[in-house]
Amino acid sequence: MKTETLQFKSYIEEKGLLFTPERQSVAEEVFSSHDHLDAEKVLKSLRVRGSKVSRATVYRTLDLLVESGLVEKIDLGEDRAAYEHIAGHPHHDHLVCLRCGKVQEFEEPLIEQLQEWACEKASFKATGHSLNIYGYCENCTAK
Repeated sequence: MKTETLQFKSYIEEKGLLFTPERQSVAEEVFSSHDHLDAEKVLKSLRVRGSKVSRATVYRTLDLLVESGLVEKIDLGEDRAAYEHIAGHPHHDHLVCLRCGKVQEFEEPLIEQLQEWACEKASFKATGHSLNIYGYCENCTAK
């Protein structure tokens, strides 16, 4: 098992839950991808591989992965979400196209500095943040 899957297994067991084969297969699917996955993509991929995992189990396991801090949920707008594993990856933010759903990652040190400044000014101890900028990608703007 990959390190991230073992960390998730520990998290599940600490919560007093069972680390079922279905939960393991969802976790391994997410950790093996470097894409922004939605729940339906995860379900479809698992079904192609012959897994009989239920849609409800996929959604519940994704929620547990987010709770564990190993996966981030990205709000795509209009009640859509994508997931990406963040364990061992540098922090980044997202540009989200409202038309096609494309998600582009970006890093901007100035944004990070401004957030640190805002926290210092307010005597606020941040534990994390998420920044999504919504709009239209180059392809959708041209249409």
